[in-house]
Amino acid sequence: MTLAIFFGCTFIAFGPALGLFLFTIARDPLRIIILIAGAFFWLVSLLLSSLIWFIAVKASDPWDEPLQKGLLIFGVMFSVLLQEAFRFLYYKLLRKAIEELVSLSEDGCSPISIQQMAYVAGVGFGLMSGAFSMISLLADALGPGTVGIHGDSQLYFLTSAFMVLIFLHTFWAILFFHGCEHQHWWEITAVIVMHLAVSGSTFCNPLYMGSLVPSYLLMATTATWAYLLSGGSAQNLQCFLLCLRSRASPQLES
Repeated sequence: MTLAIFFGCTFIAFGPALGLFLFTIARDPLRIIILIAGAFFWLVSLLLSSLIWFIAVKASDPWDEPLQKGLLIFGVMFSVLLQEAFRFLYYKLLRKAIEELVSLSEDGCSPISIQQMAYVAGVGFGLMSGAFSMISLLADALGPGTVGIHGDSQLYFLTSAFMVLIFLHTFWAILFFHGCEHQHWWEITAVIVMHLAVSGSTFCNPLYMGSLVPSYLLMATTATWAYLLSGGSAQNLQCFLLCLRSRASPQLES
């Protein structure tokens, strides 16, 4: 049973992200480098926020429960702000890299656009964020014991697996980079607010619907927003669906 929970949660959490990596990133060495660098930037932000939170906890009274809860909320909010700060630093680094690539290219064009960089960087942020949020849970899922044996909710592992942080980070990166590129600071502010809202909604647990429903609503909103900013339209989506339908028709007839 524990093994089934482990593999089920693993495939739910990382299956879609693995598909994105294999079909859109893995064949391009430059995209792989950008993804790894994005994951590294997220790791550095986690290291710094963890260090600040650790010092704050050690310097406070461990028996003061309201204070410890306040420090936990502070740690989450500070970590979100630090992640977005490192996202901005990564954008500046990639923008400088584009300028260097253009100067070195023969035709004066960059081999990768800023939208593609934003997408790959977002996947890197999301994969590392998802890995660190799930690795300890997956280790516990292997047992011994089963969640809910003492009357607690049995949805803990499943809810954690269905959290869409990987997709959210991908869409947030597209919005964030677009805001930086065109100096639309309200887009950057919107990303920060949404990130704070998703992280803050986890404090609703064990009322899991209180965190999952807002996260999926925000994911749908940011996905649509990122699609439109990347040049997508309803007409393009319709053409894509018609193309899929035309490819599937001969297979059905045969």
